[in-house]
Amino acid sequence: AIAITSLVWSESKQLHKSSRNRHKTRGSHTRMGNSHPKAQPNTDQPASMEVIRLNDAFDAYMSGPVGAPAVVVVQEWWGINEMIKAHALKIAEQGYRVLVPDLYKGKLCLDVEEAHHNMDNLDFPGAVAEIVQAAAFLKKEGSAKVGICGFCMGGALTMGGLAKSADIVCGAPFYGVNFGLFECTQLAQKPVQGHFGAEDTMAGFSDAATGKKLAAELQAAGNAEAEVFIYERVGHAFMNSESAPFADFAERQAKLGFPPYDASQADLAWSRLFGFFAKHLK
Repeated sequence: AIAITSLVWSESKQLHKSSRNRHKTRGSHTRMGNSHPKAQPNTDQPASMEVIRLNDAFDAYMSGPVGAPAVVVVQEWWGINEMIKAHALKIAEQGYRVLVPDLYKGKLCLDVEEAHHNMDNLDFPGAVAEIVQAAAFLKKEGSAKVGICGFCMGGALTMGGLAKSADIVCGAPFYGVNFGLFECTQLAQKPVQGHFGAEDTMAGFSDAATGKKLAAELQAAGNAEAEVFIYERVGHAFMNSESAPFADFAERQAKLGFPPYDASQADLAWSRLFGFFAKHLK
């Protein structure tokens, strides 16, 4: 488990260190000691999503017509917040059944300290196993084909789930890769579409060089339908149209170093993703 999670752990440390250093620069208070805040229960849900209990093991947020082509959507390190729900609903609006597995078991992180703590304590092989269960459920429910996409931490888990699940036929990771969760040879017959920001500074996890490495290694392993797009002027989390849990994008940039939201680049990524899913799932 240590080897498997090493790259995500490294990314978590980068974010945590970046936030802490910027807090010091701005004269903000920083928590000290070994105690961690308790993540808040995630109890709110929009009317257009339902929560089901999957295999009596974990909850899943769902939307879209039962039996339609399906997409597993994997959360960022914050948990299932309103942004990840909005991403899932946007995909559902294209005619898909969507399922968001609650990998944090109800915990919603409200700041970097909480997110750092919860991601560091996540059982990544266990999370991949839950993604496999989610895909199997969608198939049993009637979906003929299942795809997957995820963001940040969820991007890394997307590749793991795609490799491990016989039910998932294609995958789209957004700004997150952990090469320890999969072998490229496992994905030789599964289309992959990656999305990375040119200004992402998380080397080895989500920067542009990592995205290019992903495409090159998949193609070298025989995957003729592996492609990666690099988006100019944007960095990590560039698909998020809301700055939460930060007050605005200026605060997010000050604390984490991420460039502000660029609607034109996000829209371009959405259009490519929808084309990818339409080709391989419908």
